[in-house]
Amino acid sequence: MRIEQQFKPDAIIIGTGLAGLTAAMEITNAGKKVLLLDQETEENIGGQAFWSFGGLFLINSPQQRRMGIKDSLELARQDWLGTAGFDRTEDYWPHQWAEAYLKFAAGEKYAYVTKLGIKFMFMVGWAERGDGSASGHGNSVPRFHVSWGTGTGVVRPFIEKAYAAEKSGLLQFKFRHRVTKLIMENNTVTGVFGDILEADAQQRGAATNRKVIDTFEYRAPDVIIASGGLGANHELVRKNWPERLGKAPAHMISGVPAYVDGKMISIAEEVGAHMINKDRMWHYTEGIQNWNPIWPNHGIRILPGPSSLWFDAKGNRLPAPFLPGFDTLGTLKHIQDSGYSYSWFILTQKIIKKEFALSGSEQNPDITNRDYKLFLKRIFGKKAPGPVEAFKENGVDFIVSDTLSELVRKMNLLSGDDLLNYESIKSQIVARDRELDNKFSKDTQVNYIRSTRKYLGDRLGRVSAPHKILDPKNGPLIAVRLHVLTRKTLGGLKTNLDAQVLTMDDDTIEGLYAVGEVAGFGGGGMHGYRALEGTFLGGCIFSGMKAGKHIAGKAHRQ
Repeated sequence: MRIEQQFKPDAIIIGTGLAGLTAAMEITNAGKKVLLLDQETEENIGGQAFWSFGGLFLINSPQQRRMGIKDSLELARQDWLGTAGFDRTEDYWPHQWAEAYLKFAAGEKYAYVTKLGIKFMFMVGWAERGDGSASGHGNSVPRFHVSWGTGTGVVRPFIEKAYAAEKSGLLQFKFRHRVTKLIMENNTVTGVFGDILEADAQQRGAATNRKVIDTFEYRAPDVIIASGGLGANHELVRKNWPERLGKAPAHMISGVPAYVDGKMISIAEEVGAHMINKDRMWHYTEGIQNWNPIWPNHGIRILPGPSSLWFDAKGNRLPAPFLPGFDTLGTLKHIQDSGYSYSWFILTQKIIKKEFALSGSEQNPDITNRDYKLFLKRIFGKKAPGPVEAFKENGVDFIVSDTLSELVRKMNLLSGDDLLNYESIKSQIVARDRELDNKFSKDTQVNYIRSTRKYLGDRLGRVSAPHKILDPKNGPLIAVRLHVLTRKTLGGLKTNLDAQVLTMDDDTIEGLYAVGEVAGFGGGGMHGYRALEGTFLGGCIFSGMKAGKHIAGKAHRQ
């Protein structure tokens, strides 16, 4: 067993993702020492945030004001609470975290991240547009601020701060160190025990070996769990799946690497930590199988504009508000209630060019690499972004055809279920296309497309001009088979506003903190039942900051 002798940390942090790195920055900024442990290789520093699109939720930002968006803390609170739907006794701390995070997003957050060098694109995205009611679920205005550099641009300054702290002697990394037990003495967590895993040369994101070569034990006054959620553990996802979302899908694809296994949750529960809201989760309905996978069962999410026609597996057009980009979990339940866990987009080349983006830093080389020329090509080019076109050509879930009859035939062939009736699908699309003959319409989707193009950001880079799907000049026709894509854990370890882990009786477990997704991004589930998007990376930063500042403010070890 390896026991650290010389380096005496003030805090041990489990996980080198965004939340853990933020906490480490705050602690080392105060001159205190941090030991950072991670079961993965150094290649994976930055965790899931590295792979993200890099969206951050901000309220009344300079970018919003420049785009003519009138936002406020009051409007954001209305949207958040209408989305969260807090209705449980155990929602006390999640609600407190939500209120604190909203104030952070409307105040200190912009200065906090920009001071680190994070820059935002001028266009603000409008994610999770909601259920159609003012007081219900969804964002009333665009709030999705994409980092210039995607997720890599968000995590880079925190990684740089960690390496600078290492160079100054305030931080040590221990990669391939998997924590298996929290050491508890006199009702206080005083350290960690675990396995040292064999070195592995896999590329970032790929599954690594689990061969144990030694064990370790390290001690510190404070331990922070920053190990992420459980999205790659499909067995645990199905176990926690709530009845309100329909039957758990028999088939899902993974939007996160294999190491997102949720194992630290049960390890924390062994010392009395209270995991709450296990049934609250955030999975996407627009998942496609990656034709060039990095991790097992690798899926990518389409970030759709609002124009694609959405059909269930039986060929029935989804009703409002279950439109692309509106109500993620509502749409998930609607699809599951169909008896099948897959669905279809039918669209045109004009739509895919303007409206399709793919989640992930590796799927957006123009933004990730800060390539202005390539970004302008995305906005004004004749084709969709390169990665989208690559999926159209190579992705097993994409079908391209000049005629609807041939498209439907190939859709039935791909699914193998033979559920789609050509005449039925044709009649639904023809009916929708007729609605474009006038400047007014009763079709909710058509009306919304016309309305949203009043926002400059949507008109420039997100929403295609209304056009008839079956007009050959807008073709070719494209069908995309969509899968359920696992992603985020909305429940988590219950914490107070200093990120200290709490027991079932709300007693503080001394010496133990939880941040990021493992804490439901704060309190055990600050999003409630649903999320407004752009709040996951921000939740990691906020909760990591809170834990780091609290530990930094403690008296130094005697």
